[in-house]
Amino acid sequence: MTKIYLVRHCEAVGNQLRLFQGSVNLDITPLGAKQLEYVTERFKDIKIDAIYTSPLIRAQKTAFAVLGERVMDVKIDNELREINAGVFDGKPFKETFEANREMAQAWYEHPQDFAPEGGESMRDAYERIYKAVKKIADENRDKTVVLAIHGGVIRCLMARFIYGTVEKLGDVPWAENTAVSLLAYEDGKFTVEYKNDTSHLPEEYLPVRNRLSSFMTKDNE
Repeated sequence: MTKIYLVRHCEAVGNQLRLFQGSVNLDITPLGAKQLEYVTERFKDIKIDAIYTSPLIRAQKTAFAVLGERVMDVKIDNELREINAGVFDGKPFKETFEANREMAQAWYEHPQDFAPEGGESMRDAYERIYKAVKKIADENRDKTVVLAIHGGVIRCLMARFIYGTVEKLGDVPWAENTAVSLLAYEDGKFTVEYKNDTSHLPEEYLPVRNRLSSFMTKDNE
C-alpha cells in the first residue's frame, strides 16, 4: 500500500488579503511561517520516501517545512499547481465577483462549472490533478509520499475519491492552511484515510475567514 499525505500550503499573502490566489505566485505571511514550524514538528518522526510540490512558492516553502532536517530532493511537479484563474488571478474576491456575477454564482453554487476567461476550467483542472497524483502513486508503490499542494487541488481530489465525480465538488469543504489529509493507494484504488486535519496547529494559528465576499452571503441573495 502507498501512503500519500496531502498538505495544503501555509497562509500566503493572497489568503490574508482575500485575493483569488490561483496561479499567482504570492509569498507566505509571517503567520504562514509560524504555521510551518508546526508542520515540521508534525512530520519529523514520519518516514517519508518522496516529497512533491507545486511550483508555487507557498507550496514549495510548505514542502521544505515537511522535509525538515531530512536530506532528500523536493520534486517540483507543475501538474500539482492550483487552477489558473485567468482574469481573476490575483484580484480581490469582492470586486472581481461583483463585476462578474455569472462566474461568482458558478464559484459559489456549482464550482465544477467555473471556467474563467483566459484561465483553466475547473473540469480540466479536476482531470489534470487526478492524472498527476495517479502518476505519482504508480511511481511510488508501497512508499510514503507527501504532496505540498493547494486548497483547490485537494478539493478536486476529495470530490473524486469520496464522491467519484466533479459534480459534487461543491459538497467538499475547503482544507485549512497546512491541513493534512491522508490517502491510501492499493490495487489502483485511492481511499481517503482522513482529511483536513489541523490538530498540529494551535487554535490562534487558524484564522477564521469567509472565503467569499460579503455580497455572496445568504443574507444578500
